[in-house]
Amino acid sequence: MPTLLQTVSESILAPGGLSIDDLEPLVGELSVGDVDFADLFFERAEAETYSLEDGEVKDASYHRDAGVGVRACAGDKQGFAYSSEITAARIREARDVAIAIQEGRGPRGGVNLDQVSTPKLYIAKNPIPEKVATDKIAFLLEIDAKARARSASVSQVQATLSISYREILIAATDGTLGADIRPLVRLSVSVLAEKNGRRERGSSGLGGRYDLQRLLTDAHADQLVAEAVDQAVVNLDAVDCPAGEMPVVLASGWPGVLLHEAVGHGLEGDFNRKGSSFYSGKIGQQVASKGVTVVDDGTLLDRRGSLNIDDEGHASQRNVLIEDGTLVGYMQDKLNARLMDVAATGNGRRESYAHLPMPRMTNTFMEPGDATQADMIESVERGIFAVNFGGGQVDITSGQFVFAASEAYLIEQGKVTAPVKGATLIGHGPHVMSAISMIGDDLALDSGIGVCGKNGQSVPVGVGQPSLKIDRLTVGGTA
Repeated sequence: MPTLLQTVSESILAPGGLSIDDLEPLVGELSVGDVDFADLFFERAEAETYSLEDGEVKDASYHRDAGVGVRACAGDKQGFAYSSEITAARIREARDVAIAIQEGRGPRGGVNLDQVSTPKLYIAKNPIPEKVATDKIAFLLEIDAKARARSASVSQVQATLSISYREILIAATDGTLGADIRPLVRLSVSVLAEKNGRRERGSSGLGGRYDLQRLLTDAHADQLVAEAVDQAVVNLDAVDCPAGEMPVVLASGWPGVLLHEAVGHGLEGDFNRKGSSFYSGKIGQQVASKGVTVVDDGTLLDRRGSLNIDDEGHASQRNVLIEDGTLVGYMQDKLNARLMDVAATGNGRRESYAHLPMPRMTNTFMEPGDATQADMIESVERGIFAVNFGGGQVDITSGQFVFAASEAYLIEQGKVTAPVKGATLIGHGPHVMSAISMIGDDLALDSGIGVCGKNGQSVPVGVGQPSLKIDRLTVGGTA
């Protein structure tokens, strides 16, 4: 049976007349003059999407692409070029552009590549051919029927199936030689419910790095329909959300997107090297309540944000960022790690071969505590219980954020009462982290739907948290 490296090299390199043996001299040609580090990033990708709206196919698409990105780093400068044609001639043309950032052109000697050990966190399999198009569409039609059967108030149903497959190969002047095969599947449902002239939307999704057989089950269809429809129906009876500063209890799981946005981005190495993050220069300082431990872990089995190796060939790892309230580390790619004189952490990620890597999150979450969600709610005289989030905005430099709750409830005298509409959570990420007074014992990760944007690039990520009680948080409302 061929190794993963052999499989990927035959798929990516062989069509252009290349082999693994050609990589050492090609990478060696990047080791010239003042270049500190350089790499070749090869990729072959496929993606397929089916979208159904009100029982009709709204969109069906298939995309296939392949190419190579060539990068050279000298100090904090990066030269980069890419080609959709993977041949020695095109790589050398891209090399000439990439190394233009430095003065000297003299060669510094050859490069010896050493294959990195690749863990097996997910299957090395292309999920796209598993089912024919008609079967995929039939499954989405079943979801439509299930949603309408669950509630007579459902007037619109959207169901989307997204499938992708990536093969990557990395060779670098530091000797790195790595390969990975990355499947990714996602199923999402959105419904619109109407009653007495009022319209409310609910949504849900599920996915990960596994095959279609595991995703497309009746149980998953029932689960997603129930979550989306029930959320919309509940919101039909929602009252106006009160405004002001009050305690907020966050549910476990997807609400961890607030942690991802308001805190996680501020812990990425590039922002801290440049001094533009609130957390810059604060290693060893208390930045959150005692008991708060934040982790970025790319090694979780089958998770959407997990990677066997990152896009620089560094093995993924579990990185503790905040431990018991104290800042202990940042997420690093190779460039920022070198410039900050620290170790890379396996967080170098890029959208594709046509993009530069940068420090990015994988699966970011808060470790559990020992409180129960019931105890948190019981401790609140008047406040908000936020179960689900929609969109939000965050300023990385300041840490300020605004998040809209798509499902939230009043807490009155220690009990969850009426659903509320128009709830927004407004605050400062680090300040909120210091206002956490209770941490739940119910850690949950999201269901596999996260997409993170940074500098125009999107990558799949995971988020999560236990239930949390925040003593003071500004709530924007309509009441």
